[in-house]
Amino acid sequence: MRWENLTPDSGHSRAEAALFGAEAVTTRTFDTPEFRGITFHEIRARSIVNRVPGASRMPFEWTVNPYRGCTHACVYCFARKTHSYLDLDTGLGFDSQIVVKVNAPELLRHRLASRGWQGEHIAMGTNVDCYQRAEGRYRLMPGILAALRDHANPFSILTKGTLILRDLELIEQAAEVTDVGVSVSVGFTDEELWRTVEPGTPAPERRLDVVRALAGRGIGCGVLMAPVIPFLSDRPEQLRATVRAIAAAGATSVTPLVLHLRPGAREWFMSWLARHHPHLVHRYERLYAEGAYAPKWYQRRVTRQVHELAQEYGIGPAGAGMPRRARTPEPAPEPATEPTQLTLL
Repeated sequence: MRWENLTPDSGHSRAEAALFGAEAVTTRTFDTPEFRGITFHEIRARSIVNRVPGASRMPFEWTVNPYRGCTHACVYCFARKTHSYLDLDTGLGFDSQIVVKVNAPELLRHRLASRGWQGEHIAMGTNVDCYQRAEGRYRLMPGILAALRDHANPFSILTKGTLILRDLELIEQAAEVTDVGVSVSVGFTDEELWRTVEPGTPAPERRLDVVRALAGRGIGCGVLMAPVIPFLSDRPEQLRATVRAIAAAGATSVTPLVLHLRPGAREWFMSWLARHHPHLVHRYERLYAEGAYAPKWYQRRVTRQVHELAQEYGIGPAGAGMPRRARTPEPAPEPATEPTQLTLL
């Protein structure tokens, strides 16, 4: 594996800017049911705060990702390509070879205290899930959240993991001193589809339980309805059932995002599609013939339908994937403007 060639921004070979060296890697396996078949590569990273490329459509500039690879094993995950930078497989390897940046909390605390840091917003969960199963063992997020709280640094979290509930107290403490956003990803509520397309994630209903729990603590939580999967979760009755469930959970907003298939993810997803829904392969080849994204007309149609359903169920028009602040401190701040919609999944 090319540990020494992994760079902070692009992943391309540039050894002088490497994130860590091969001598810093410890490989472990754990013979417990939840981690059987998974290999963890523990590394001491050289940096943890990453700048989003200038061409990105993300409404934030900085991210923190304590893990690479993800046991959620979502067949469509756009981050699969990043495993190829380490000469790791973007299919099963992405699901089972997890890079753990064990010094992430201390690196973040050092960066936030540096003279050059201006307190910019930091987004988490935008590459792989920071609350995937590995977090239950490595417990990196409490230290990360504590550093952000202590420096009153604004941040947001996007997750499919229920483990975020463990850290509610830290999130509440941070929200007293800075702007905090929490969002849960629930693309559909079809359990049969979930079991095959997102096999390592908590069930959609369990994720909606997270929204309920956050609402019960006074923490506003948006739902990123992503991905809407063409021909599998986009029928009007499916969209209605999903938005209805999101509204019933108490979400503050819902943002639909149609599946996109970047290199690395595209090959893995199409292989899955050929096994489970072979009759759809040609339809997908036509729909995604122009690249990674579905045609604009299709995206607009789905967005319009979800917006109308959201209004019908009383959660208004969709906001952005990163929702409003988790908790309003005293005195109340000036009303924030709506941020830009994300294209994460």
